[in-house]
Amino acid sequence: MTQVAVVMGSTSDWPAMQQTTLLLEKLGITYEKHVISAHRMPEQLQTFGQAAQKNGLQVIIAGAGGAAHLPGMIAANTLVPVIGVPMQSHALNGMDSLLSIVQMPAGIPVATVAIGDAGAKNASILAAQIIALHHEEVREKLVAFRKEQTQKSIDSEAELV
Repeated sequence: MTQVAVVMGSTSDWPAMQQTTLLLEKLGITYEKHVISAHRMPEQLQTFGQAAQKNGLQVIIAGAGGAAHLPGMIAANTLVPVIGVPMQSHALNGMDSLLSIVQMPAGIPVATVAIGDAGAKNASILAAQIIALHHEEVREKLVAFRKEQTQKSIDSEAELV
């Protein structure tokens, strides 16, 4: 069963959101991908959000740029946790996306991560942490990932000598 949905507002978001899927794969988390525009596909967005829990999704990661309504509108239609990834935009360098996603009204939360690639990677780690609460195998892969990350940092210090 698919654990995470990776949703983006358009295919132009794929280069960043691909970072999400690569890390989900490394952590052994199943996912599905969707392109759903909050503004151009409102009926499809609503249907997707309302069916998310019934379809077995445990977390939704939604990347969006500009007005960035996608994560919030999905969250408004489901109880499944939503993680918003602000996309780097040309007009305001992603600040527009970040502020749009993070400013959700009380009662409809969206966990929001950093702009762009770093946020896309952190979204997959946050999703893994949520899933790991009830899936030991994901927890073990997450612990191994953290140890590997620590070791890479330790090893990089040796390169400075």
